[in-house]
Amino acid sequence: MTDHRDRPMPILANKHHSEASAFEPGNLLREARRHEGLAVRDVPAICVLDPDGDLVRRLRQDGRATTDRDWACYHSELDRFVEGDVEFGIVGCVVGASYAVLVAEQFFAAGCRLLISMTSSGQLQPVRPPPYFILIEQALRDEGTSYHYLPPSDFAQADTGVIAALESAFDGMREPAPFRETERAIATMTARGLLAVEMEAAALYAFAQACGKRAVCFAHVTNQMGHVNGSRSSCRSSSREGPCRAVAPASGLGAF
Repeated sequence: MTDHRDRPMPILANKHHSEASAFEPGNLLREARRHEGLAVRDVPAICVLDPDGDLVRRLRQDGRATTDRDWACYHSELDRFVEGDVEFGIVGCVVGASYAVLVAEQFFAAGCRLLISMTSSGQLQPVRPPPYFILIEQALRDEGTSYHYLPPSDFAQADTGVIAALESAFDGMREPAPFRETERAIATMTARGLLAVEMEAAALYAFAQACGKRAVCFAHVTNQMGHVNGSRSSCRSSSREGPCRAVAPASGLGAF
């Protein structure tokens, strides 16, 4: 039997991070437009990933969202909405690291200048009763997508300039966030001081760092990992207005 102990794990092997990608998101958008007969139209400068889809559903319900019929990214729908005087683009139900980065790459290829991710997450540390928001400053790389963008490390870091610009708006909400949620993993990550579980931030921050893009990720802590008084339950927030209020202060980042 072949001994593989001296070989890197497949997820870490042959990544060649300094080399250009063979697949350019702009080319994929061009071919999708050609195939579907879509017009070339830039997305708004600020775009939002809404993995849960709650924000998109609320915006549509309130008549504030307009579907962009020329959005050429396969398997997703782009809506546009205005908050204050700022237009945003938003894609809902972008669940998981790989899918989030796929849409993010195509956002930036289509004119996005700032990406905001707003996802629900599970509480590790009982900081306060849910729901509340965490501005993620670093995310544990306990997934696979980030390793296609950056060499191995424990955490993927948010852009310090973006975080600094948001400090006054979201004081005291900067925390790291992990991915996996087995009982032993929960205990280990809680002991390390991590406060929430989510799935997209590590990959989005790795992509942003590797490609020179600006992204900021929020965790909307809405549940207690299914555990309340020893029983399995959910305390998902019934309000969908919170994420929209959290996105609005970040809109000023689109100008720098």
